[in-house]
Amino acid sequence: MAAPEPIREREPERARGRQAPSAAGGAAPPYLGPVERRPRRPPVPLRLAPGAVELSGPVFGPADVGPLDCDLTRQHTGEPLGERITVSGRVLDGWGRPVRGQLVELWQANAAGRYVHRLDRHRAPLDPNFTGTGRCLTDDEGHYRFTTIRPGAYPWAHHRNAWRPSHLHFSLFGTAFTQRLVTQMYFPDDPLLPYDAVWNAIADTTARRRLIAAYDPGLNEPDESLGYRWDIVLDGPDATWAEEGR
Repeated sequence: MAAPEPIREREPERARGRQAPSAAGGAAPPYLGPVERRPRRPPVPLRLAPGAVELSGPVFGPADVGPLDCDLTRQHTGEPLGERITVSGRVLDGWGRPVRGQLVELWQANAAGRYVHRLDRHRAPLDPNFTGTGRCLTDDEGHYRFTTIRPGAYPWAHHRNAWRPSHLHFSLFGTAFTQRLVTQMYFPDDPLLPYDAVWNAIADTTARRRLIAAYDPGLNEPDESLGYRWDIVLDGPDATWAEEGR
């Protein structure tokens, strides 16, 4: 049996010097096949700014949420450096009702202001005992709770001598994959807040203040950590500010 002939790409109309007739009876533009439409130049490399990590966040993979995922201080064999804190609050809908079973993801810089991310060029040291990522599910009353290290401030290239205040990144997914709220939580009395371009870019003063957690001594763990309370509202007039790209 003879070997089958290789499939040859159909010669485009333009190459044969003919044009397909149009519906109006005139000459239609020449047909361009895959050969004519293919890129002629190499792809332009994608350059991501270090701040792009603030919108994407960590990738946890397909594993279920584990009991240690909410404690960022116990994910390694050693003790992380820095001030230990507890951050807790409720996830609410626009009517003030608790949202149960909500996946809450958190990521942050370490105590020196450095992210575990290849694009972070800050000269501060990494902490081998701190990765800076965590997640949890809200309980029946909408409560979430994290134990972590207070992140340090870090410089960024918005303007000369610009520093970002201490902050935590939060991500909450809705009932569909495309429903996602990404936001930031700040700490009370941070001296860098009045100078921060990200926080001050929020036009609504009330919405801006809602991003600042409240110190709550009731959340303190004796001899262990200071407590901060911060509620997240998913929609409605009191909705927590969400990042939409910068």
